[in-house]
Amino acid sequence: MTDDPVIRAAEVLKEHRASIDRLDAILVYTLGERFKHTQAVGALKAAHDLPPSDPTREATQIARLTDLAKRADLDPEFAKKFLNFIIQEVIHHHEQHKS
Repeated sequence: MTDDPVIRAAEVLKEHRASIDRLDAILVYTLGERFKHTQAVGALKAAHDLPPSDPTREATQIARLTDLAKRADLDPEFAKKFLNFIIQEVIHHHEQHKS
């Protein structure tokens, strides 16, 4: 450890960036795993001629994620936008299964 504040700040910055990189990897792998399940749901819906969108489920998920965001000290509006983006991507995949 050093007494030089600039060097110490650079070390702390490096630690934060390493954590961010690790968390980004976790996010990507988690999204990959999530999409594996949503693709299976899409195939199941297509096989049984179910609609690609489920507005009741989507509303429930948005409410649940909004609550989780508040508890995690994350902006709930950001969480809603993020989840809506994911939902639209999932619906797009489901619609492709129907074709």
